[in-house]
Amino acid sequence: MKILMVCLGNICRSPIAEGLLQHKAKMNNLNWQVDSAATLNEMVGCSPDKNSIIVSKKNGIDISKQIARKIKVEDFENFDLIYAMASDVLEDIKFMAGKNYDPEKMKLLLDEVFPGQNRDIPDPYMLDISSFENVYRLIDEATDEIIKKYKN
Repeated sequence: MKILMVCLGNICRSPIAEGLLQHKAKMNNLNWQVDSAATLNEMVGCSPDKNSIIVSKKNGIDISKQIARKIKVEDFENFDLIYAMASDVLEDIKFMAGKNYDPEKMKLLLDEVFPGQNRDIPDPYMLDISSFENVYRLIDEATDEIIKKYKN
């Protein structure tokens, strides 16, 4: 299984999601490839936000070596599932994917916890550590559901 996590800059939400799902897949002996990407160019080449690193490390996950990248056309074919952190990100993915858009494959991450409710993971960029802790909690719930749903 190949899973891509996507947010706007690939420095806050999607790096946490990548690290958390990689960790859970490993703990469940799943041979999954998990990556993350941005829809925007601004942060390409940057490390995750310091608060994303702190919150992840506090939970036993090291995301400090991740480097932000932009989503590529090939990603739409190469990944089995592409999760957007929020509705605006999903709209960008739909536009970028064009004729390759597949609603079964490209969806909101929180739809795994709240099916059909189209809930967003709030963007914590430039906010305090408690905002990142909330994001971590939401992603933790969603990645638990992904493991349950796809581990077989």
